[in-house]
Amino acid sequence: MTKDITSPAAAAVAASPGRGPPHASPLGWIDIGINLAHDSFDPDRDAVMARAAAAGVVQMVVTGSSGPSTQRALELSRASPGRLFATAGVHPHHAVDLDPELLERLSELATAPEVVAVGECGLDYFRNFSPPVRQQQAFHQQLDLAARLRKPVFLHQRDAHADFLAILREHRAALVGGVAHCFTGDATQLAAYLDLGLAIGITGWICDERRGAHLLPLMRSIPADRLLLETDGPYLLPRDLAIRPASRRNEPAYLPHIAATVARARGASLEQLSLDTLAATRRLFQLPVPVPVPVPDTVAAGRST
Repeated sequence: MTKDITSPAAAAVAASPGRGPPHASPLGWIDIGINLAHDSFDPDRDAVMARAAAAGVVQMVVTGSSGPSTQRALELSRASPGRLFATAGVHPHHAVDLDPELLERLSELATAPEVVAVGECGLDYFRNFSPPVRQQQAFHQQLDLAARLRKPVFLHQRDAHADFLAILREHRAALVGGVAHCFTGDATQLAAYLDLGLAIGITGWICDERRGAHLLPLMRSIPADRLLLETDGPYLLPRDLAIRPASRRNEPAYLPHIAATVARARGASLEQLSLDTLAATRRLFQLPVPVPVPVPDTVAAGRST
């Protein structure tokens, strides 16, 4: 026996907070930022995808953050057409690697139909693994690429808001859209990004009472057509899970847990949040509605190890 997990419905108990990955969910979700090419997923990537499907995660955007990870994200997307998609980009940590040869290769990869956005790109002054001037150069180059290909941008910013905003404003008229991935900022930053027409990606950071509680009152300020959800796995495991995996690895099956927190903060039902985020995500990334994925009742939807 199988269950169709692609159609949202009113029931929401499967995504109740404080539980592990739920069993087959009647709600539908899209994880817009999953580092599925990360080597921590190598031993059990198929099982991770099965748990995601059982939890109602119907599509995923696999993040490309370097030349090799972009190549791998594209390979994974081609292996799961209609379910996985990719971004093509160089994270600011790797900005020093974006030489003319890599930029040309990135430009080629980004033209693939499975690549739905350029990035992860932006600025990160928290650790400055690449000098700020090189980060800025790489950011400009990738924004130019996104404008040329008419694809949205998948954006990263940490401790660099002023420069990030200035560069985005310089390019905004040429861009077709973008998302502030893993938004953890304040009300002022949120307003600035919304003024630029960006979508906002919310992760399990919102589930961390130490660092993410300030996000809760901001959820009502994000228009429904610009609110997106992501895990950023294997990073940012929701801190408030009742039972956390021993590996501390985050994965897409935890997306409904994040969604439940966001829905409560917005005063919205999970069904409405599902409908809104599905529509907003598919509009930004031009994703097709997937063919229903049959999920066996016996699928291992338990906690990851």
